[in-house]
Amino acid sequence: MTASSTFGFVPAGSADTKTDPVRILNSLPVSGEATSGYSRSLFSHWSDLDSDGCDTREEVLIQERVFGQVSGCKVVNGKWVSQFDGVSTTNASNFDIDHLVPLKEAWDSGAWRWDRGTRQRYANDLGYASSLIAVSASSNRSKGARDPAQWLPNQNRCRYAKDWIGVKFRWRLSVDSGEKKSLGEILGKCSATMKIPPRAPTKTATLTVPSGGTSQSGADPRFGTCGAAIKAGFGPYIKGTDSQYSWYIDRDRDGVVCE
Repeated sequence: MTASSTFGFVPAGSADTKTDPVRILNSLPVSGEATSGYSRSLFSHWSDLDSDGCDTREEVLIQERVFGQVSGCKVVNGKWVSQFDGVSTTNASNFDIDHLVPLKEAWDSGAWRWDRGTRQRYANDLGYASSLIAVSASSNRSKGARDPAQWLPNQNRCRYAKDWIGVKFRWRLSVDSGEKKSLGEILGKCSATMKIPPRAPTKTATLTVPSGGTSQSGADPRFGTCGAAIKAGFGPYIKGTDSQYSWYIDRDRDGVVCE
């Protein structure tokens, strides 16, 4: 896997590359979720992966501030507003840093295949602004590990749905049928396009298959048809980025197979 990708024939993540969010939603593999094996300790979070002396929580608070001066790793006289409920604070300790797609949801949707390093990068993803956000503690507790079929914020639902599918696209995570239905209903009422997220690099590990999942070691296996690949929870593959693209027939010639 590479750190960037194309969606169709357009480079992902460039400043002016936008598309209909429903198109991104429809590119996500639909699969039942793993239902066992998750532990929060499997995702090492609030690390300092860029070795600049600031941990991930501090970095997100700097990025998410409405205003405030930055001194080292701290925000002085800052203010934050929670996109979930509109609550504001000038005391950063009142806010949580939320994994927009919760760690457990990520695990259930495909992260169980990842190696330790990939899980750590996911838990500390500063490469995509929607991955980690500062929100009120009460809204974060209300959300928990639930997906959009089970919980939605009081405000900014279009933004939430776009951000959710953006994170899942970036990390090649699947959606379940109820989740996809809920997201489709929200996005059907949203008029704006969205930027195509850059792909994140992932690496798989040999794991015990959790209940509801499928096994994978090293790279994606080759199947006889896209239908078989999708049924096993793999794909989509994108022309110019994924070597697996050449394994399958792109019948609609849109640059994506096994959608």
